[in-house]
Amino acid sequence: MYKGYGKPSDDWATRTVETLLEREPEVNLKGKWEYEDGLMLDGVMDVYERTKNKAYLNYIKHYFDSYIQPNGEIKGYNVNLFRLDDINNGKVLLRLYNLTKNNKYKEVLDKQYSQLETQPRTNSNLFWHKKSYPNQVWLDGIYMGDVFYAEYLGKFQENPSFDDVIHQFTKSYEIALDDKTGLCYHAVDESKEMYWANKENGHSPHFWLRSIGWYVMAMTDVSEHLPQDNPGRTQILTNLNNLLQSLKNVADEKTNLWYQVPDEKDRPMNYLESSGSLMILNAIAKSLRKGYLSDKQEWTKFLIKGWENALEQFISITNEGWVNVNKIAHVGGLGGPNHRDGSFAYYMSEPIVSNDHKGTGPFIMLANEMYKYY
Repeated sequence: MYKGYGKPSDDWATRTVETLLEREPEVNLKGKWEYEDGLMLDGVMDVYERTKNKAYLNYIKHYFDSYIQPNGEIKGYNVNLFRLDDINNGKVLLRLYNLTKNNKYKEVLDKQYSQLETQPRTNSNLFWHKKSYPNQVWLDGIYMGDVFYAEYLGKFQENPSFDDVIHQFTKSYEIALDDKTGLCYHAVDESKEMYWANKENGHSPHFWLRSIGWYVMAMTDVSEHLPQDNPGRTQILTNLNNLLQSLKNVADEKTNLWYQVPDEKDRPMNYLESSGSLMILNAIAKSLRKGYLSDKQEWTKFLIKGWENALEQFISITNEGWVNVNKIAHVGGLGGPNHRDGSFAYYMSEPIVSNDHKGTGPFIMLANEMYKYY
């Protein structure tokens, strides 16, 4: 059943991290401060916290030390571009700072927080996705910026107010939600001026799987950084439960995985996509562990089936014994120089790749969560 290379009960998280150490000893292959590297390293940190293997911690540290100068300056990071993507690495850097107390890491964390303090905002007081995308709120950006926002406030400010963090989550859900399906659109242009925007509500034309994956992971992650008695946290968890249920309704019934355009699974060219599916399964697994989901028994059953099919659908092993994560949508965006219009044809046109960190990271996170089930 598993092609002779392993079982669902194997320690896939450790096996994948070991693959990274051998195949990508220099994480910063692109020489850029990349959000997807931070995503992957968050997964590596999860495995380090379970195994205490110092090689994993050193791998993370090596990445950041190759970018961060002794004075706290960062190669390839320009605060004035106001890209929420550039905040994402701060989440694993917070974890690294907690372990090392290295002041140069704190200087970077402060710089990232200062970006959020001056980040341009829409009329509804939500962060722009980036300076070059005015008035646009993307689900991706909630994951990139707002979980860090909450954790930074909780760690470094006395008596912090989380009202703005909660607003970023609850208002984005309100404006991106489709009442018919219960799913959330990839992005919203509050000005309704972009060529891809619905002129009535600013919605992008389609739901995109990975954007919803980012979003449910963000809602899951931020909840552990908010006071449990805060009603805003309760609302975020209600929204999370509702969105996961809506995702369950459009999942592929044979596999409990999802298609690139999740509500059009039978449409020609649509395909089961790994990164978004792994993100959603990871959000379910972590939410179960944290007690966020209302029907634990049913969700556990759904999760295990999805995990076992994810291994079959998305994972292969090389001759060297390395783990490949396959069927990853390379990118997905709106606007920009390539005039990305958010159409079904656009989402089908982007390359499908292997071992992109946007897929590898969620696989490590999910595999680490699943380790306890077997």
